[in-house]
Amino acid sequence: MKTINGPGVFLAQFIGPQAPFNSLDGLAQWAAGLGFRSLQLPTGDAAIFDLAQAARSQAYCDQIRARLAQHGLSISELSTHLQGQLVAVHPAYDAAFEGFAPEAVRGKPRARQAWACDQLMLAAQASQRLGLSAHVTFSGALAWPYFYPWPPHNALLLEEAFGQLAQRWRPILDAFDQAGVDVCYELHPGEDLHDGVTFERFLRLVGNHPRCHILYDPSHLHLQQMDYLGFIDRYHHRIRAFHVKDAEFRPSARSGVYGGYQPWLERPGRFRSLGDGQIDFAAIFSKLAQYDFPGTATLEWECCLKAPEVGAREGAAFIARHIIPVAERAFDDFAAGSSDRAAVRTMLGLEGKE
Repeated sequence: MKTINGPGVFLAQFIGPQAPFNSLDGLAQWAAGLGFRSLQLPTGDAAIFDLAQAARSQAYCDQIRARLAQHGLSISELSTHLQGQLVAVHPAYDAAFEGFAPEAVRGKPRARQAWACDQLMLAAQASQRLGLSAHVTFSGALAWPYFYPWPPHNALLLEEAFGQLAQRWRPILDAFDQAGVDVCYELHPGEDLHDGVTFERFLRLVGNHPRCHILYDPSHLHLQQMDYLGFIDRYHHRIRAFHVKDAEFRPSARSGVYGGYQPWLERPGRFRSLGDGQIDFAAIFSKLAQYDFPGTATLEWECCLKAPEVGAREGAAFIARHIIPVAERAFDDFAAGSSDRAAVRTMLGLEGKE
């Protein structure tokens, strides 16, 4: 069995205009001071991490690793959540997602998609140069406006949407395969890959691609009222990344899983800081240890109540407490019986019998 790496922290929610959150060195010093051991790096802000330079320059990647090592930190994964979202965008969301793209491709859906795909290709190269084994992202979505079966689902529409999604991602997955890096999709409402069924459908269409994997985040499964522990039992062989994020669902007489267009504070389902929600992390960490999860337990902080700096400080300690240093031998090895075949045959009454 493997001991899970961590605690790590996803920096996306902490990057800001004020020090220490406006530079990689400042963020690294802050994270290390809280007890984090690794960073999951967003790749959309060149002032923090220059993806294009990382893809073409081994020297730049070595420099980044050395700067983080000075703080006792490593990189767990690069993130292209925002770029992955733009690999597939339904026209209804064009304006909403424009801010994820550079000015030059805004208002140009085809150019925006090409830019996003190129960003993923760069991420494959950069991940390889950094010596990483996994990458985290979103799938994007073409079918999401039709997720509820009214009007009744059109089978051909869904077939076309998922076929197109697979077609766009297949060359990206191949590039990551050449780089020796797994692509881990965060299963998330708003993405066409948002639960086990949609992941399986996509996986079939990309030919069970060896680099097509899952970023496991129990908060999104819980708010969909899924069995997030059974999910590990079913998909553990495809789980290669882990966001440690808490959530709660409080049944309401006024609203349900769709939230009624309410702000997060008023929704029945809400993200919470670690330990403040309903997720059974003791069971999750036990299952991931049981199944030899090879990655890092990474805090993704999103909470409608608690301040982010407090959530980060408490989150680092929370993850550290839940990581299970796995045993190197069975607890009852001291009482193990003979490993001699003749002896065990005698125990079974097989020796000397006709």
